[in-house]
Amino acid sequence: MAVLYIVATPIGNLGDITLRALETMKNADVIACEDTRHTRKLLSANSISKPLISCNAHQQRKGGNQGVIDLLEEGKTVVYATDAGTPGLSDPGSVLVQQVREAGFDIIPIPGPSAFSTLVSVAGFPGKSITFEGFLSPKGGRRRKRLEVLLNRGEPFCVYESPYRVLKLLSDIINIDPEVPGVMGREMTKKHEEYVAGTARELHHYLEGKEKIKGEFSFIFTGNKNT
Repeated sequence: MAVLYIVATPIGNLGDITLRALETMKNADVIACEDTRHTRKLLSANSISKPLISCNAHQQRKGGNQGVIDLLEEGKTVVYATDAGTPGLSDPGSVLVQQVREAGFDIIPIPGPSAFSTLVSVAGFPGKSITFEGFLSPKGGRRRKRLEVLLNRGEPFCVYESPYRVLKLLSDIINIDPEVPGVMGREMTKKHEEYVAGTARELHHYLEGKEKIKGEFSFIFTGNKNT
């Protein structure tokens, strides 16, 4: 029976791939992925050779997911390799899952690395719940309004940000409450990974002092009910 497997891939270090993920990709007929270059590097490192098809946001707007559905209708086993970890909230995987389910096919997750859970494990914040927000809006007004809501909840929340907007994100938080405590993860699991704890103001000062800001960022902030 045709199945779509959602396989979590490493967020940086290729050694973090799971044995089950490798076995699933070896047994698949086709591997769909957001970035074929990224996935081909992972497959090559593990001596896996499979046909690759691109499944990114641009192609989805042109009906690109129909190719995956056609393969499933032919009885093929298809793997969707998430681009650097899970959950697939900020990538084309969520759209693919929805359309494949509507077409009547089974979808099985193969769990693995996640920037979210990696940072949570070293954050050290108390409490039993946390909000995963992912990437905030690149539009300043929307981003600031959402940050106000998140901070006023008084509970930890996780956001991702690119190196191009990270100072804007921290500036927005400083304008709401500069003393909000947080933990930053950069280039996690890679050669130059680093984790820095401090207030929003301190984190901004730390990054502002760098000659060039590189890498993808993950943050956890605690919020403040009195903000």
